[in-house]
Amino acid sequence: MENFEFDSRFFTGLVMEYGPNLVKAILVLVVGLWAVGLAGRVVKKMLNKSNVDPSLQGFLRSMVSILLKIMVYITALGMLGIEMTSFIAILGAAGLAIGMALSGTLQNFAGGVMILLFKYFKVGDFIEAQGHSGTVKEIQIFVTILTTPDNKTIILPNGPLATNSLINFSTQPTRRVDWVFGIGYGDDVDKAYEVLRKLLKEDDRIHTDPEPFIAVKELADSSVNFVVRAWVDASNYWPVHFRMNEEVYKTFDKEGLSIPYPQRDIYVHQIKD
Repeated sequence: MENFEFDSRFFTGLVMEYGPNLVKAILVLVVGLWAVGLAGRVVKKMLNKSNVDPSLQGFLRSMVSILLKIMVYITALGMLGIEMTSFIAILGAAGLAIGMALSGTLQNFAGGVMILLFKYFKVGDFIEAQGHSGTVKEIQIFVTILTTPDNKTIILPNGPLATNSLINFSTQPTRRVDWVFGIGYGDDVDKAYEVLRKLLKEDDRIHTDPEPFIAVKELADSSVNFVVRAWVDASNYWPVHFRMNEEVYKTFDKEGLSIPYPQRDIYVHQIKD
């Protein structure tokens, strides 16, 4: 009977001592988790309004939810009287060690977030970066996948992609096509101007505003070089570029304009005995 009375007093003391804190901790846990859910919905609405990429929205919501839940659990455990200082210190040291070990991965992760947030490029854009060029097929959290014109797949880490320079060929609706064509010394320069203007005018894909530009670029070793510049829709860049090369080759020959190429004269001297 005495043991029973001793145990009753013992458990009563535990309830009196820890009961209020336990109730508070449960309330904090319930209310905190409810608040985390509410915060998740608010973040979702904010991301939808800001037109953030859908692939990033779910990831950001998960990260926010996990961090807030960790804070709620730590607060609830602290209200139970559990010493959290040492626990947080250990957690921080472990996080630092893991971060150092995965520094490259974390850099790529941060780069992926930056790309998706700031929209340096999007799926379908043609870009050039890190010595590679291709059409963006997929933007993942750690890497970006490109497809080259000859159907190769290139995987680029997002860290350097977000922090180094890149060229996006798809952001502007128009592009300028540049050519350099040469004629021989002694050929009619005015005739060359006339032929080039005629070829540019015949291609209706070439814009008239701004007007095409033609000028003598340089007097090279074996040719008089013309620079030709014209604006086209971005989608017509390569078709116009290739077509102009072909038409110049055909027309120059018909009009009596030579297309010089490097030549070397070799003289053989016979030495008589």
